[in-house]
This record gives sequence, structure tokens and C-alpha cells, in this order.
Amino acid sequence: MNVKQHQWFTIFILILAVLWGFHLTAAATADAAGSNPNYRSFANAGELQVYMKWHPDRVPLISAHRGGPMENFPENALETFENALKYGPCLIECDVQVTKDGHLVMMHDNTLDRTTTGEGKVSHHTLVQIKKLFLKDVSNKITGFRVPTLAEVLRWAVGRAVLTIDVKAKDRVPFEQVISEIRRYKAEGHAIIIVYNIEDMLKVHRLAADLMISVTVTGIKAVEKLLAAGVPAENLVAFVGVYEPDINVYEMLHEKGIRTILGTMHNLDNKAAARGVSVYQQLYKNGADILSTDNVPLVSRAIMEESEDSHEGHEGTRREEEKKDDKN
Repeated sequence: MNVKQHQWFTIFILILAVLWGFHLTAAATADAAGSNPNYRSFANAGELQVYMKWHPDRVPLISAHRGGPMENFPENALETFENALKYGPCLIECDVQVTKDGHLVMMHDNTLDRTTTGEGKVSHHTLVQIKKLFLKDVSNKITGFRVPTLAEVLRWAVGRAVLTIDVKAKDRVPFEQVISEIRRYKAEGHAIIIVYNIEDMLKVHRLAADLMISVTVTGIKAVEKLLAAGVPAENLVAFVGVYEPDINVYEMLHEKGIRTILGTMHNLDNKAAARGVSVYQQLYKNGADILSTDNVPLVSRAIMEESEDSHEGHEGTRREEEKKDDKN
């Protein structure tokens, strides 16, 4: 092999090494995307409906309110959503606003001041302007995280988590546009649309009969109105408020196979922080199926400890039965 041939051979080996490095990086990324045991993946809305249907042996679920913000992790940020999934298989509750130029971005308030380095109304700023801002965490500390679009969040969610999307209808965020984005990214198996009244529920169901809807029902009369509205039970999740409802509310919804969400943000979260995980455990026992919380780590701990206690109880019962069998 002459010098020129040797040079070309060396270049060829280097190219192969670079390509192999790209391959390993891609493989590692793919592995990482599927490595979290708390990820949940559903191919379509039908699979999601089966997962969300109430049954007596249902597993308690967590809804990370505004995505699960905490120190260093601001609300409605992709990084915060991913962090919440370290604690358990959470539903990710998130909020949508619309920009001046018609893009859907993740933001609870209709103004930028509280959660970003910007000022003024979201609807008075273009997407480019909002993308230059940084998000602030629960302590008002500026982070390195940016405001995501709904499109970015939907792409992230597929294969990872179920989103409950709070469409800010009062701020003129169109349901049609949100549904169009869900369709565009084939996220029907990872998206539940939040509404606050029967009229909006019926509108969303007319626009997308396969999608799941989370609707607010506070009290027995509201449940009766919901069940009489004609939307199939398998399409529904019921948000029952931020205080425990009458036990009949749970029973009426469960009888139809509808899971319930109880909002523990603020009052009940504060109670649990002071008194311990037994507060959350009792809420689940009383009939709540999903707790929408600002304290994802503590609710996750409550579920894990209850599961461990239940397992130990079953093991103790089994051992007692074995002892009786031995005596016989």
C-alpha cells in the first residue's frame, strides 16, 4: 500500500468511526426514550379509553397540575413534565394560550409577567417574541427553559405520557385549533381535552367524537346533567372539584365506568404536607381515582407506601392460610 492509498484508507476508517458514533448516539437516544418505567404509550384514543375506564381494582393515578412545577422546574415546561415522570406515571395537566400570530403555546395565565421574563398579554406577542423569553420557577427564579408550543408538547408526549390539555376558552383559544394539532401529531392516544361546562363538552365531542374529555362536575345535579348529555361514558373523565364531593358523586360516576379527578392543589396539598401521606391515601379510599396535585413527589410516595402495605397485608394473609393448611 503506497502513501496515497494509506491516506485514503485512513480517511475511510475515520468516516466509518464517525458513522458508527452517530449510530451509537441514535441508539442510546432511542433506548433512553423508552427506558423510563413510568412512560405510558397508547396507539389511539380507543386504547386510552380502555386505560382510563374505571373499574373496582383501578390503580390510583396522579395528575401533575401545570406539569408538576417545583424548585428549578417552572410550570408548563417540557423539562418539568419529564421531571414529574421520575416520580410515577403521571397525567400531565397543562395549559394553552394563543399568540398574536395564532400559535398555540403552553401558558396558564393570559399574561407573561408571572411565569416568564416577559411582560404583557400573550395575545399581544408573536411566537418569535415569546420564544426569546425564559421561564421562572415557583420561587420566581429565572431558569434556562423556554416556553414550549403545543406542537412541541404533543411530539414529546407520544410514547411518554397522557396530557390533559386545559384550553383557555375564555381567552379565545379555539378548540378547533387544539384538535387540529392533536390530529396532526397523531396524539389521540395521549390527549384529553379539559372543559368546564356541558356546552363546551358537547362542542368538543361534535368536533372529535373519539377524543377523551375531562369535564368539571361539582355536585349530584351536575353529574345527572352530565350523564344525560349523551356523550358516551368511555369518552369522559370527571373533575369533581377541589374539595371532597358527596360520596354519591363518586358512586354515580363509577357506576358508569367514569374515573374521577379530585383537585388537591392548595388546600388539600397543604393539609397533606402538614399531616403526611395518609391524607392522600384516604382521599383515594374515599373514591377519588386521580389526584390533581402541586406536590407530585408526596402523592407518589403515598401511592407507593399504600401499595407496599397492601402487598405486606396479602403476604401476611397468605402465610396465615398456609399455617392453617399445615395444621390440617
